[in-house]
Amino acid sequence: MEVKDSNGTILSDGDSVHVIKDLKVKGSSMVIKRGKVIKNIKLTDSEDEVDCRVDGSSIVLRTEFLKKG
Repeated sequence: MEVKDSNGTILSDGDSVHVIKDLKVKGSSMVIKRGKVIKNIKLTDSEDEVDCRVDGSSIVLRTEFLKKG
């Protein structure tokens, strides 16, 4: 299974990614701003999602909003 970011670059465990759009987190007042660097992502069973930690919270992000950096 190949997990790709918004530009089609292949992602792997431990990569760092940039958020390309402001994202509101469901069930929280937290907003992840565009340009935020997220380090050490983990791949999930779905090729459209990655697991990561942002500001101490563990969340799942869609790869369509991420760019490898």
